[in-house]
Amino acid sequence: MQAATTRTISPPSALLALTELPRALVEFGSLPWATPLLMTAPRGDGHPVLVLPGFITTDMSTTVLRRYLRRLGYDAHAWELGRNLGPKAIGREGERLIARLEQIHAETGRTVSLVGWSLGGVMARQVARRLPHAVRQIITLGSPFAGDPRASNVWRTYERLTGQKIGDKDTQAQLRESATVPPVPSTAIFSKADGIVAWQTCREPECATTDNIEVRGSHVGLGVNPVVLYAIADRLAQPEGQWKPFDRSGLKALLYPSSGHIH
Repeated sequence: MQAATTRTISPPSALLALTELPRALVEFGSLPWATPLLMTAPRGDGHPVLVLPGFITTDMSTTVLRRYLRRLGYDAHAWELGRNLGPKAIGREGERLIARLEQIHAETGRTVSLVGWSLGGVMARQVARRLPHAVRQIITLGSPFAGDPRASNVWRTYERLTGQKIGDKDTQAQLRESATVPPVPSTAIFSKADGIVAWQTCREPECATTDNIEVRGSHVGLGVNPVVLYAIADRLAQPEGQWKPFDRSGLKALLYPSSGHIH
């Protein structure tokens, strides 16, 4: 019954899609004046953070995010797997991404936080299931890991560029797995003004180790949106083994509208 319900979710409107780039430029342009506030975020403990780019993009797209995390004291890593073209980048079974995570875990001797933007977040949740002992927590940014992937304005482009068909048996199995709660704490950051993917598909199921943080902004600008950057910093600063939901009290209530939990 749930599967039938999720198929009724429509892709974002044409207006939201067409305004993605200008909205993202505004978000990027707000960084200079927001930087003093961003630097008041809790300092990191030096643990490794692996940042995964979105569909079609490369590590260049996550440069701002990784630089910010390093300034806060984290050991931020690029994924180093080229352009994110799904299985063409990470391998059919995700073996290249698994190897990258294993490498960072072995070299640092610490569990790794995963921050994934869009498709990168879907991949982060999948690799965490393969190596839960190596993952500290997951943070996804506009990642459509739940519901029908056709509730997106780019699903046909995804099939064409990756060679992976949504209707394939293996893909459907991955989608069913992706919608379930990860084995490590996970926070989903999403925007109801997302012009690329339906925001309803970007939320975690509600349980003791998941949280959903709604922000205002575009899909393309999530990795440079000051409000998103602060939320990521807040999540990463939690002591290992002491994860808890995001605190929306005080002024934060103005910037973060709701938890976005599914009821």
